[in-house]
Amino acid sequence: MAFKLKSAEAAMPEDPVDLYRILALTNRGPEFVWGHQQDVLRDWHETKSDASDVAIELPTGAGKTLVGGLISEYRRRKYGERVAYLCPTRQLARQTAAKFDEYGIPNVLLVNRVKTWNPAHQAQYEAGEAVAVSVYSHVFNSNPALDNAGMLVLDDAHAAEGYVASPWSLAISRKSEESAYLDVLSVLKPALDPLVDTRLRAPKTEDSSAYVYLASPIGVAEQSLPLEAAVAAAAHGSKLSTDAFHAWKFLQGRLDRCLVYVSYGQILIRPLIAPTAQHEAFSSPVRRVYMSATLGDGGELERAFGRRKIDRIPVPKGWETRGTGRRFFMFPELTDDLSTAPARVPAFVSGVVSSAGRAVILTPDSRTAETFAKECLPETYPIVKANDVEDDLTAFTAMDQAALLLTNRYDGIDLPGDDCRLVVLAGLPARGDLQERFLHESLGALEVLQERIRARIVQGSGRATRNNKDWAAVMVLGRSLTSYLSGPDVQGALHPEVHAEVEFGRANSLGTPSSEMLDNLAVFRRHDQDWAGVDTHISSQREQYTRTVAPSSRELHNAARHEVAAWEAIWNNQWGWALTAVQRVLDQLKGERTPQRYAALWNYLGYSIAERLAQQSGDSTHRATGARYYRELQRKAQTSSFLAHIASPSDRAHAPVLGDLDPVDEAAMLAVIARTELHRPEPFERALTEARAGLAGTEYRAYEAGLVHLGTFAGASESYGNDDDVNPAAPDAVWIFDDARWVTWEAKSEATPTGEIGPDNVRQAQGHLRYTEAERKASAPSGSIALLISPKPKIMAAARMLAGDETYLVRPPTVLEVFDRLIRSWRTARARTITVLSPAELADIFRAEQALPSQWLPLLKATPVKE
Repeated sequence: MAFKLKSAEAAMPEDPVDLYRILALTNRGPEFVWGHQQDVLRDWHETKSDASDVAIELPTGAGKTLVGGLISEYRRRKYGERVAYLCPTRQLARQTAAKFDEYGIPNVLLVNRVKTWNPAHQAQYEAGEAVAVSVYSHVFNSNPALDNAGMLVLDDAHAAEGYVASPWSLAISRKSEESAYLDVLSVLKPALDPLVDTRLRAPKTEDSSAYVYLASPIGVAEQSLPLEAAVAAAAHGSKLSTDAFHAWKFLQGRLDRCLVYVSYGQILIRPLIAPTAQHEAFSSPVRRVYMSATLGDGGELERAFGRRKIDRIPVPKGWETRGTGRRFFMFPELTDDLSTAPARVPAFVSGVVSSAGRAVILTPDSRTAETFAKECLPETYPIVKANDVEDDLTAFTAMDQAALLLTNRYDGIDLPGDDCRLVVLAGLPARGDLQERFLHESLGALEVLQERIRARIVQGSGRATRNNKDWAAVMVLGRSLTSYLSGPDVQGALHPEVHAEVEFGRANSLGTPSSEMLDNLAVFRRHDQDWAGVDTHISSQREQYTRTVAPSSRELHNAARHEVAAWEAIWNNQWGWALTAVQRVLDQLKGERTPQRYAALWNYLGYSIAERLAQQSGDSTHRATGARYYRELQRKAQTSSFLAHIASPSDRAHAPVLGDLDPVDEAAMLAVIARTELHRPEPFERALTEARAGLAGTEYRAYEAGLVHLGTFAGASESYGNDDDVNPAAPDAVWIFDDARWVTWEAKSEATPTGEIGPDNVRQAQGHLRYTEAERKASAPSGSIALLISPKPKIMAAARMLAGDETYLVRPPTVLEVFDRLIRSWRTARARTITVLSPAELADIFRAEQALPSQWLPLLKATPVKE
């Protein structure tokens, strides 16, 4: 008889762990589930199985795929649910399906174009007879193919923001002659600073594409009808790319609820946060499980997926410090010889790549990739791109020598064992779409991208270490990435294993000739007894580290749910609710470690929404609310280049008139008026004499005391020093100008005026802002600076590589010049009786002597350490 008869139902497993005991009887997988996997599965089953959104963090090598697979299969068997297990790429989906086969988990692989799917496989998924293994794009799509799942399991969730946002991201490139770029740019003219509009229309220069501008949300709203018409015309005229055309279907009628980012090469129209609550294929499943190797602490997952709350199952006990495989980090640009001769770096890199045979090169953007290929690869060296390995890695692994060159792709490529022994991280991974570039480069809100950047570094450096026995060298290139990985805050927030490896690599790069680095690399590649002792040392260092929560993470995490709510309200045209949510966002961003510039963006959004409500309702109270947000925007983004371009005709027509005084100048003048003890002759002359004597000499205690007095004369609301005997790591002086600006000082007054300033001095100086934040339990205001005083004539090249944007070198004579300006101002002001002067009148006196903070700060910032 050829008929099939349905067999009796097998006994239902009690939980996912019990399920694997059944599967292990006949499968080809491991005999049992590891202890830490059991802990995670039981935690999910007993406490989180009914939650709508749950994130599970499991490091690489901890068996994440088996955990996700068992949760999927358990729900499918017990409740007959349709379960879709999503991966970022087709290659990872194929690997996952192969693993599920090995584990005995019934599955069907649904990738590639829908019309190529096996109908029988699709029917098995539809009937709840097998788990569908697919890719994000089949759910996050204007026409989703998987739109009826009861449960979604989303793998590599830490890397998903781009995949999730893509249906709502309409990018218009300038490259094509038939592009709609100039048509749309013309419509946006009232929403752009006139200088920006002129710059974008001028012939291209080397720096043209380096900046991203945010069009005025008010201007975009006012131009929404012609903007809709311009994009619609481009869509009907086949001037949009396929992806942009599909995004247009999602955005049509809602362009006024998007942010518009403009660069010389592209216009991007998208919401700040993807409105996934409106996307049935993602929001209608009863449960979503997010699998990740790095969840982070600052709400990145909630923002990426547009969910207000995602419960978390943390890293299982015992895996807090354990990593996978061993990485040997190299920082060529910190070595003695290459740091002073950067022109030799490409040849060094080329030699290392050639000696490795196969290398994976990870770059943040196409420009970096093109430069690397041109300058750092041997001539005629085979180059493999992402499209070449999307379905099969043998295009790379089958060659003895090849460079796998990937752009903004830090996940989804697994190269275990001898497949690859060299990873190159070239450039800071913070150049994704225009929104990401705006947040990083234009707004300077690096805090909100910290989780994303760290995850890319950790995941990218681990592409060739996929199990405990794997090992690979990781070469770090580029000033921004080298400086970033040298920061104590950044290192502390890394996984302890990676922290130990990075710090070991950095220590063995600084003060080392590049020839010695090559010798060390040879020892690492032999991986014999000579390396075994080093490996033990790194492991012991790992045990001393505990991963710390990065600054601002708590505030960002608490704000995330309200950010999602704000964009849900905006998307639904509920502007009153949106303004309430914006205020809640800003309430959370007022915590101890407030990310100032990100708060500035939300103040700008608050101002734009309030103005929109005022125009709709005629209610003047909304305009007053908008003015408050606008004033806060000016305070929190003072030194952000973003603020310089909020000058569109639309904003100028509605923005409130602000006071004449710069916020830092105003804070200084108020502090001078409040320093009544210095209004009297004796205390004033005594402080003046002590300050001049200290600053004119070199003895460190007197010099540091002089800096404290100088801060008081400069108008700091607080100016204080440290006790070296108690804490030598503290700044030598700290000037606090309320919440407008901080200035920290590291004074090397006793240094000789010969030789070079070294990396330790620079690292010490630029750590002072973070130290002060921790001590004061508050975030440094935007534009705060760390100053290093030294008479040494030069800075070591390696020291410059470590320096951040906030660190400046000041010479002792410059300090005396500022002192003299301030004393002349004080004498004039005291002659007119300070207490009867208004802040504006006092500012006129200081302005005449070039003694306002806005006048002497540029003098102290004349020499950035990194330059």
